[in-house]
Amino acid sequence: MSDIASDFVRLHATLAPVPFVPEVRLHQADEPIGLWELTEGEFRSDQPPPFWAFAWAGGQALARYVLDHPEVVRGRRVLDLAAGSGLVAIAAMRAGATSVRAVEVDERAVAAILLNAEANGVPVDAELADLLDGDAGDAEVVLAGDVFYSDAMARRMLRFQLRAARAGARVLVGDPGRAFLPRERFRELAGYEVPVPPALESVTVKQTTVWELNPGRPGAAG
Repeated sequence: MSDIASDFVRLHATLAPVPFVPEVRLHQADEPIGLWELTEGEFRSDQPPPFWAFAWAGGQALARYVLDHPEVVRGRRVLDLAAGSGLVAIAAMRAGATSVRAVEVDERAVAAILLNAEANGVPVDAELADLLDGDAGDAEVVLAGDVFYSDAMARRMLRFQLRAARAGARVLVGDPGRAFLPRERFRELAGYEVPVPPALESVTVKQTTVWELNPGRPGAAG
């Protein structure tokens, strides 16, 4: 983690409880649109959008589910994909995971994950990498919050998750009704009304679902 990235996180985000998961504190942007424009978050440059600076609905729901159902991760090795702020990774560690690997493609997100994990008193292995063309390693549980927001991302993410599930990992995702979630591949575990920043979502609450991936063919029994 570079000092520059860590300083950027501290400068532009404030440590505060997560609305739907108040047990966890994260560095969150006070003014979302300003930070988004500062980092050219509409993909006008090579700098990724500041996904790390917000508690997105899918991540909040998945973190809530993990904390309320600790048996999902307790004693298991966990991979948090596109980890953003590290909210889900932190929740998994607090729920008793043996270890959590939180992976991101943004150096500032990696810095935020490490700072947030430290603030919550849990160890998280934050890694700067794009794993989606590979595999989940030795992970026994794969978690991903709010990752089906574009067609290209959804296709890569689903292929990765299917490989992980077919290798024996349990795959859970949190999703607030994004257009590219392949619902026919998943079974619903829980639904929540999750508070979100109106500046980002144009609403104050998003109906959000936690799903489990079925590695079989769509529509197949079991």
